Amino acid sequence: MAPKRRTRGAANTKKESEALEACPEGDAAREEPRKRKRAVPTEKPQDQNLKSVRSSGTTYSHWLMKSEPESRIENGVDVKFGIEDLKALPNQTSCWDGVRNYQARNFMRDMKVGQQAFFYHSNCKEPGIAGIIKIVKEAYVDHTQFDKKDVHYDPSSKPDNPKWSMVDVKFERMTKRFIPLAELKKYHLQHKSKGGPLSNMALFTRARLSVQPLTTEEFDFVLSLEDTDAI
Repeated sequence: MAPKRRTRGAANTKKESEALEACPEGDAAREEPRKRKRAVPTEKPQDQNLKSVRSSGTTYSHWLMKSEPESRIENGVDVKFGIEDLKALPNQTSCWDGVRNYQARNFMRDMKVGQQAFFYHSNCKEPGIAGIIKIVKEAYVDHTQFDKKDVHYDPSSKPDNPKWSMVDVKFERMTKRFIPLAELKKYHLQHKSKGGPLSNMALFTRARLSVQPLTTEEFDFVLSLEDTDAI
């Protein structure tokens, strides 16, 4: 089990927000709140009714998962956890704990062993995709919700009816080059106006989520960018 100090996902930095500013899709300019700043979830009760991938009838096999690669102290704990931190762990494997958004949690509950995800660096000077990770353990109870000393503690969650789940991920490889949010934004706007695989990418239509689904077409297109020059 990985140390509790690591963090998963965070709010957009100014640079990330500016990259999203031109996108008109409502919540696309707002990232999931900084979960580590509060001891309890900030979502409204009705958020629990957000449809999961399974209940909506849509099936995904690829994902994008956000985490913070730069140091940030919260309650005396450094919540930094970038892809290099994952790579340095035993077996290059870690639990993905601390998700406190119901839709993001539901997406994790739909993940299957062997599926791939982009490791996305968020809340940093240059947000974007740094590498590829693989799901190695499907959703199970996130123990941090019951730990009063943990920044993820949720007093409203009970052991006999836990609210939050996590998965285990394993480092697979770095992308051949870092793929920044600003570049992905350009393709999103191009594809939105002329047609293309990134026209409805969740990174821009559901940007607040720290765990997001990707279609196979979206995943393959983004992956192809590592063999091209940045635009």
